[in-house]
Amino acid sequence: MRGAALADGLIAGAVGSTALNVATYLDMVVRARPASQSPQESAGRVAEVAHLDLGARDRAANRRSGLGALMGYGLGVAAAVGFAALTRGRQQPMLRAAALLGGGAMTLSDGSLTLLGVTDPRTWRRTDWLADLLPHLAYGLTAAATWNRLRPSTGEG
Repeated sequence: MRGAALADGLIAGAVGSTALNVATYLDMVVRARPASQSPQESAGRVAEVAHLDLGARDRAANRRSGLGALMGYGLGVAAAVGFAALTRGRQQPMLRAAALLGGGAMTLSDGSLTLLGVTDPRTWRRTDWLADLLPHLAYGLTAAATWNRLRPSTGEG
């Protein structure tokens, strides 16, 4: 994969991650629900596994919050870079690209939360699945549109 395709994957992942966050915050506004604690919990688990001292209690909570958000962006970027490698830098039909990107990001996110013991998707209710699916759909559509806009129509690059 060439450098331009990698850079376009990074950009598409960042744009998709921003769309995911906007969709999540809109859901919080519409349903008046609190923010998920899963990102902070996963950051805390990663810090535990890596034997990282995040500092005193208040500072550690703030660091977990920041690390959780950064990990989310990292997963979103990783999903799009993986997509760039999978497609060998070529444009893809919009629905295929959106499904692969959104599904890939959702699998990375939910899979890592499950592996870290933060959540168990088998226990989720329908509203939990929708709250997870809709932002990842926004990610997939936005990242796919960005990817296809950035990539040459000939598939070279």
